Amino acid sequence: MFEIISNTVAAFFTLSIFSFLYKDNPFYKFAEALFVGVSMGFAIPLVYENAFIPFVYTPIFLGHKFSLIIPSLLGLLYTFRFSKNLSWLSRYPIVFGMGIVGMGVPMSIHSSVLVQMRSAMLPLDTVNTALIFIGTVTILLYFFFSKDHKGVYGKFTNVGVWFMMIGFGASFGYTVMARISLLIGRIQFLVGDWLGFIK
Repeated sequence: MFEIISNTVAAFFTLSIFSFLYKDNPFYKFAEALFVGVSMGFAIPLVYENAFIPFVYTPIFLGHKFSLIIPSLLGLLYTFRFSKNLSWLSRYPIVFGMGIVGMGVPMSIHSSVLVQMRSAMLPLDTVNTALIFIGTVTILLYFFFSKDHKGVYGKFTNVGVWFMMIGFGASFGYTVMARISLLIGRIQFLVGDWLGFIK
């Protein structure tokens, strides 16, 4: 009995979200607001138990690691975003966060740039390495705007455009497949678990 009720409630909210495909309506707004509220209601105690207690309260008050007070106060400054007069205080932890992101730039350069350069410098003895080399060179030529993309140079840059379009298409295809798999899961739930048409 409980399973039937829970499946019916889940089906109602699933159909409420799908109703947005027709137009914006109160059912969709209600389901969206409930989803956000339940998510925050679940996330706040989760963060409290898994982040605040083991990394703030326990080390400072039980482990006497008072050096953690400074990052804790920086994190507390985020709450001043809700104040009109003191919202400027929330910029300080944001600045520190951006600085930490900047520390990751060398690793990002290594993973995104140097690895690509190393792949483009392999011996051109296979079709794959030749395609990597041609794609890298022609795409870099496309983004060199000091020379007009005309004549033979324009032909090379057009090849770079084709490589980019293939890459963007593959990335978009992966995104669509991920969304389609989510849709299939919800349709299987509606048709199978709720209506019982699929055993």
